[in-house]
Amino acid sequence: MRPQDYPAQEPLSPVAQAYQQRILAATPQLEGSEFAYGDDPYQRVLLYPAPQPNGDVLLLLHGGGWTNGYKEWMTFMAPALQAAGVTVATAGYRLAPAHLFPAGFEDCCAALAACAVRLAQHGGGFKRLFVGGHSAGGHLAALMAVRRDWQQSQGLPPDIVRGCLPISGVYRFDEGSGLSVRPRFLGPADSPRAAEVAIQASPLRQIQGTPPPFLMACGSADFPHLIQQAEEMRDALVAAGGQAELMKLPGCDHFGAHLAAGDADGPWAPRAIAWMAAAGP
Repeated sequence: MRPQDYPAQEPLSPVAQAYQQRILAATPQLEGSEFAYGDDPYQRVLLYPAPQPNGDVLLLLHGGGWTNGYKEWMTFMAPALQAAGVTVATAGYRLAPAHLFPAGFEDCCAALAACAVRLAQHGGGFKRLFVGGHSAGGHLAALMAVRRDWQQSQGLPPDIVRGCLPISGVYRFDEGSGLSVRPRFLGPADSPRAAEVAIQASPLRQIQGTPPPFLMACGSADFPHLIQQAEEMRDALVAAGGQAELMKLPGCDHFGAHLAAGDADGPWAPRAIAWMAAAGP
């Protein structure tokens, strides 16, 4: 699907419009398949099998502030990963303000389960399933990775996520997060449950048991509060007994960090490929 084929979203800012144009210009024509995991137009997944799969599958979740974005925003990252044997899936999810937390999170969990079933049923068996994403997508991927209370409802083992690769993610929404406004996907700030919801949506506050490995990234010129949050998240993951690495992509701002991740010769893709390959049996 193309952005114009979806229901209308809120208007993008000029900076976000330029970002979308650069993404779409960088997106090649790829052989893949699309399938639905729900009835909403956003509840769909694009699957790009590697020509010579090595068993690693990476589910990527788009950004857009939880109110905008499309699964197609992640397609440009696929070629560099496919060339190394990684099968890539990109998933959409329902957006705010029409759909508040935990709707988008639940969608991402359902999308991952649907990917696992589809790969098993169509001969695309996998050894390891990873999750990642940019910005809001990085937040959702991180929350999926650290929580252990959603897998059973999807018919999945608790260790289904073998590793997480968030780029410029958001890791907490509670007091001191550095966010200038409360993201609308959390619901109104004057709700009696506002503080509780903010903690429930914060990956840094939801680490349940020993987390899977994390390869985190952000731009060296990213939003300052996101750099600080990434450092805090790395430290919290290690304190919980996990392994966490934080890459600061040189010269990249928030949007540039995502664009750099599609560069086969850039710092992120080669490291991500090697990191997934080394992520255990």
